[in-house]
Amino acid sequence: MNIPTLNLKTSSTFALLGALTLPSVWADTATPGAYQIDPAHTSVIFTVSHLGISELSGRFNTVEGTFTLAPKGKSRVEVTVATKSVDTNHKKRDTHLRSPDFFNVKQYPQMRFRSDKVSFDREGLDKIEGKLSLHGKTRSVTFNVEPVGAGNDPWGGYRAGYKASTIIKRSDFGMDFMPGGIGDDISVTLNIEAIKQ
Repeated sequence: MNIPTLNLKTSSTFALLGALTLPSVWADTATPGAYQIDPAHTSVIFTVSHLGISELSGRFNTVEGTFTLAPKGKSRVEVTVATKSVDTNHKKRDTHLRSPDFFNVKQYPQMRFRSDKVSFDREGLDKIEGKLSLHGKTRSVTFNVEPVGAGNDPWGGYRAGYKASTIIKRSDFGMDFMPGGIGDDISVTLNIEAIKQ
């Protein structure tokens, strides 16, 4: 029976590649400091009822922002989303969503969230309360936050990831087109990856 032999040179190469591509240290709680959101690894996803028989999901493709983690000081979060970047994987629907019936992107090109209060628990960041400005209206919104991970990246930086979720009513923001067919409650999830500055 032929038993395959291990090529030590090849195996050392794989080990080196692993060391270069995988984070060296991960933790649930990020270290305090200022962070810049990485737009290439951050998503804003929404889900809404359609005709009461199914749920439709979409996303916004352009998001930027910053946050500061200071459990014993002043923490803050600011996120800006380009409304024209709405994407539901259906060109005709996306064009309609950009119209005055919905986001009216020409008049309101951005939605913005700014925190008023950031709370922590034993696992780290827990809740973010603040103001969401959308479609010419500003309302109070609370995000429930789950720390995903934090640690050194392969390029000499330090990153932190979070999942933040909330439910808003589109009618609170003056978006009440087709109330019988499109749900009022919108589930919003932010999957955030950020780089410590």
